Amino acid sequence: MPPLVRGRLDRLRRQYAPHEHRPLDGYVVTMGAFGALAASAAVAAKVTGRPIPDRPATADIVLISIATHKLSRLIAKDSITSPLRAPFTRYSEPGGSGEVNEEVRDQGSSLRHSIGELVSCPFCLAVWVATGLTAGLVFAPKLTRLTATVFTATAVSDFLQMAYSISKETAEG
Repeated sequence: MPPLVRGRLDRLRRQYAPHEHRPLDGYVVTMGAFGALAASAAVAAKVTGRPIPDRPATADIVLISIATHKLSRLIAKDSITSPLRAPFTRYSEPGGSGEVNEEVRDQGSSLRHSIGELVSCPFCLAVWVATGLTAGLVFAPKLTRLTATVFTATAVSDFLQMAYSISKETAEG
């Protein structure tokens, strides 16, 4: 990053959060990466002549929405996906139902910190996942719908498992 831009970002960061480290330069890089990926997908669709629907089908919106919820939680919170987050986060405690709570690593670069925040937050990841799945509908609709169906079914199953558990606990008093 050019020194002039870094200096302005440092000054802005100090004014924005004088008593807490907020990695604004890392956020800028992360936002830039998202913008570049989204723009690349749009350009690729145009260059390849892939049709982009005027209005996505309601069924696709529901499918992608539920799949986004599940895939975002899976990446950000699931015990099994911990190795993906480990370079950017530190294990804190179990989070229940196969999930873990983690803290973003404070040491290292601002980019590492911002990636840690991204990969440990299902709400933050959702826009990335939804964009990827939506792009998938343009480039590989059958495969994307099949994959989204797996995550949607898993999400519904999770809610049914929790409802069953709550019902059982209520019945047993």
